[in-house]
Amino acid sequence: MNYRANLWALKQAGAEAIIAVNAVGGIHTAMGTGHFCVPHQLIDYTSGREHTYFADDLEQVTHIDFSYPYSEPLRQQLIAALAAEGVGYSSQGVYACTQGPRLETVAEIARLERDGCDIVGMTGMPEAALARELALDYACLALVVNPAAGKSTAVITMAEIEQALHDGMGKVKSTLARVLRG
Repeated sequence: MNYRANLWALKQAGAEAIIAVNAVGGIHTAMGTGHFCVPHQLIDYTSGREHTYFADDLEQVTHIDFSYPYSEPLRQQLIAALAAEGVGYSSQGVYACTQGPRLETVAEIARLERDGCDIVGMTGMPEAALARELALDYACLALVVNPAAGKSTAVITMAEIEQALHDGMGKVKSTLARVLRG
């Protein structure tokens, strides 16, 4: 996925904020299938992705402050919308971004849990950092579509994930509509 091109195009089109909708695995039992999370932090476990606009022909090193990767005002709008929708959600969490495209092993999930992660997905980075480089507010609405590896006795199937996405998309759309209405 060309994250840099996507974010650049949104900025050029006049976007000021981005709400990323991510399908994730739930690491903790409280984050079961169908649960929403509005993460407040993330850990990037990816490699080899084009992750910055500040790489070519720079006169000086450029760094962004990424202490708090998500826009707090945008997060609060999502939290208020989820509360109004009456759906199960967590108002914070740590998003672990893994390389993909495969799902994680049981040992990898155990490590992520020890690292303090609550949900796991493959698309949260470098998008969040690129948005920060472009001065775009950015927040994540994560829908748990499966228990992470080793968190249930069942094998994770694409059919299960697709069903959870199908079941959750109406709630995603109504939540986003509430945010847009302000």
